[in-house]
Amino acid sequence: MSEKAKEHRYESGLAVVQSGKVSDPGIEPHRVRMTDKSEKLERTANRQVAALFIASAVGSAFSIFAYFAFPITSDLGTVRSNTLWLGFGITLGLLGIGIGAVHWAKTLMPDAEVYEPRHQSRSSEENRAAAIEIIKLADQESGFTRRKLIRRSLYTALAMFPLPAIFFFGGLGPNPADTLRHTMWRKGTRLAKDPYGTPIKASEVTEGSVFHVIPEGLQDLTDTKLEEKAKAAVLLVRVDPSVLKPIAGRENWSYDGIVAYSKICTHVGCPVALYEQQTHHLLCPCHQSTFDLTDGCKVLFGPASRPLPQLPITVDAEGYLIAQSDFHEPVGPSFWDRSAN
Repeated sequence: MSEKAKEHRYESGLAVVQSGKVSDPGIEPHRVRMTDKSEKLERTANRQVAALFIASAVGSAFSIFAYFAFPITSDLGTVRSNTLWLGFGITLGLLGIGIGAVHWAKTLMPDAEVYEPRHQSRSSEENRAAAIEIIKLADQESGFTRRKLIRRSLYTALAMFPLPAIFFFGGLGPNPADTLRHTMWRKGTRLAKDPYGTPIKASEVTEGSVFHVIPEGLQDLTDTKLEEKAKAAVLLVRVDPSVLKPIAGRENWSYDGIVAYSKICTHVGCPVALYEQQTHHLLCPCHQSTFDLTDGCKVLFGPASRPLPQLPITVDAEGYLIAQSDFHEPVGPSFWDRSAN
């Protein structure tokens, strides 16, 4: 079609609209579904919907079973198994309810389109009473009251679905309270490379380099290994000593420009693992909290509310980096400390 023809067609249509001669197209003809034609297919769809709701209930129950059957230990393989089977149960619980509701709406609920004028003012009592009757009629037509199998299976699925959360949230444990005030770091504990546990000397830490370190001996733990690592993980960085601005009372907490700070973000506990060498900023990748390494790891940007806790360090007679003590404040998210107080 030429541009001139298109322009003429557009102007003709615009003229019709402006003249008010566009007729109401009305509602499209209703398409009768197979379940509307056949009672047998209607009963089949009824059973299918109920089966989906029952599958949802089974999935929720299985997720509770998986929570106990596949406990998480220090072995990373148990983490994968726990995640896999918990996820399978929760997915089945969600899909059963979702697909069941959609299948019910598509095959059994009335699908005829209707419309009514919208009134801006409050309706009369007669109209309000009529609306209530329409709602009652819609309930009857939907079959929710009449289809006992679907209704009961839906109630079962909805009742079972939130139950796994009771066990999952309970498994998070009690409020940590003072447990985050104490880690494996002790006076004289050597700083070791993560994950192998090899002690690190000050001479190995060059300016601008970053090491992820853990307390020496952490690798020998069994049941509490993951828990202790989650609290004691540290970032070790060496900078030019002249750029450091030590907080009063912490002048001897670093060694020749080498500083150690908790790796656990004070926002929600994500691992702070990004270091920008030129600006000396540490960045949490989860919510972009940014800390100034040269100024006590104070918060420069983001939702974190307090600096990263600093680990006091020095060297021993053999030149290995060691801790002077444990952290002097709780590690991890600030809300634990606030709730404890």
